[in-house]
Amino acid sequence: MSSTTVPTPSVATETDAQAFWSVGALMIVKMSGEQTNGEYALVDHTAPAGWESPYHVHHGEDELFHIISGEIECCYGEDGAERLRAGPNDTVFLPRDVPHGFRVVGDEACRMLIHVTPAGFEKFAEEAGRPAPSLTTPPQEEPDVAALMEVAAKYDLEILGPLPE
Repeated sequence: MSSTTVPTPSVATETDAQAFWSVGALMIVKMSGEQTNGEYALVDHTAPAGWESPYHVHHGEDELFHIISGEIECCYGEDGAERLRAGPNDTVFLPRDVPHGFRVVGDEACRMLIHVTPAGFEKFAEEAGRPAPSLTTPPQEEPDVAALMEVAAKYDLEILGPLPE
């Protein structure tokens, strides 16, 4: 039998948050699994115009994207042919085991809150990324795809390849 810690009410301030550049996007962990007894995590995600995630599938968690600014196009399904668009104040649900990815469309960066349940994705962002001493200047290096896939596998996240056109 495992013991669990009962979460207590708390506030995570802007200065408490951990920030990472991961695959060219800024990810700021607003609430981690440690703070919620593993129930969920909340990540503030900002990506520039034209940014694309890899096509991937989460086998361990569901995701909600709440768009604050900008617009995304999500591709989902086995071949990525299914599409949906979301903009400010829209919320996208992406259930576990459904292949998906997204790109920032338009001329504006996209900022969204990503809620994952259960928690764990925030640890992937931390391990796959680099600390963000600057919240405005991403690292200028290309991601190491082999290393990214290795880290992803540890978090029950499968990288399927580039985003389908």
